[in-house]
Amino acid sequence: MSNVAVVGAQWGDEGKGKIVDWLAARADVVVRFQGGHNAGHTLVVGEETYKLSLLPSGVVRGQLSIIGNGVVVDPWALLAEITQLQSQGVTVTPEQLLLSDSAVLILPLHQRLDGIREGQRGDRKLGTTGRGIGPAYEDKAGRRAIRVCDLTDHDVLKQKIADLLAHHNAYLRGVGEDEESSDALLAKLQQVAPLILPFAGRSWARLDDMRRRGRRILFEGAQAAMLDIDHGTYPFVTSSNTVAGQAATGSGIGPTAIGYVLGIAKAYTTRVGTGPFPTELDDEIGTLLGERGHEFGTVTGRKRRCGWFDAVMVRQAIRVGGVSGIALTKLDVLDGLEEIKVCVGYSLNGEKLDYLPANPAAQAAVQPVYETVEGWSESTRGARSWAQLPANAIKYIRRIEELIAAPVGMVSTSPEREDTILVQDPFAD
Repeated sequence: MSNVAVVGAQWGDEGKGKIVDWLAARADVVVRFQGGHNAGHTLVVGEETYKLSLLPSGVVRGQLSIIGNGVVVDPWALLAEITQLQSQGVTVTPEQLLLSDSAVLILPLHQRLDGIREGQRGDRKLGTTGRGIGPAYEDKAGRRAIRVCDLTDHDVLKQKIADLLAHHNAYLRGVGEDEESSDALLAKLQQVAPLILPFAGRSWARLDDMRRRGRRILFEGAQAAMLDIDHGTYPFVTSSNTVAGQAATGSGIGPTAIGYVLGIAKAYTTRVGTGPFPTELDDEIGTLLGERGHEFGTVTGRKRRCGWFDAVMVRQAIRVGGVSGIALTKLDVLDGLEEIKVCVGYSLNGEKLDYLPANPAAQAAVQPVYETVEGWSESTRGARSWAQLPANAIKYIRRIEELIAAPVGMVSTSPEREDTILVQDPFAD
């Protein structure tokens, strides 16, 4: 029985929520392993719509859901999300939800720092969501972070706050901002502690127990490979590793337990925020894709930039992420287009490239080399088998497989969970 890691293969917003929900219905455990509440996805279950950020998708369906050590957690955002789900009739208890006791906390200070730094960048903004994700990861790497387990010891917490503010208040003074109060931060954390500590525990031990018992584990990633801090379009990236390798590090399990890696990719390309986007369309086709695909960020509400499918980028994401197969989403958005273009390479100063270079200036300068394929007039929306797809839609999928050098194991044809064509079962041995 294989475990499955789900990761984005573009710049995020690929429709992971639906695919994760579809897989979660067959899993025993769902684990979030990186990111924070800047990552969002929408689940549509029957007539009910759920918008999740921190909580693993399994919580909606009653599976054991784990927030791993690799996640940075805003405790107030977590409680608000739990409250929202409970108002929708979803039960969230410590028996069902487990929060790693070594997860790093996002503090109000981190959100403040996020905003100040982004404002100072002027026209060089990174496009951060302003939720404090980056500063929290910085404190983690700097060994001054406050973790969930620190909330259990008043003296330890007080000393760690002093160490944290000794660092950050020096910066705030330097940029002419008011310093943070240690007493105020301590009071806030002491107030929230009894509300989140019932969920805290040794997530790695629980996960190992489930693995040894042969339970199906679904590792749920946030953002996408091209937002990975090492492998993405740096510096226009998130602050964590988003590739499947992080599923092991961010949850406390060995890499051999990961199993099948499912990459999620749209049948076209979108991106939220700033940064390079070789296939972006600033024309009526780009507008059409955005309108049909309802391309607005789940968390931020920001309009997504839209463009043609970039096979070069996805192939690179597959290689660095160890992706076993692709789930292709939103195929129906392309219905009715006479011609569809696919990026098969880049041109940089007259040189042909089959990869996205690491240098930011080169990333911004590359021009897409397109291959044009014939579109289809028939509708693909709601298709649940190959037989229900137009011939040209199948040809398009097969051509994508050739270009990305990976199989398409699933095809999504609407936001509805059951409107999915399964080619290869990720959970199969």
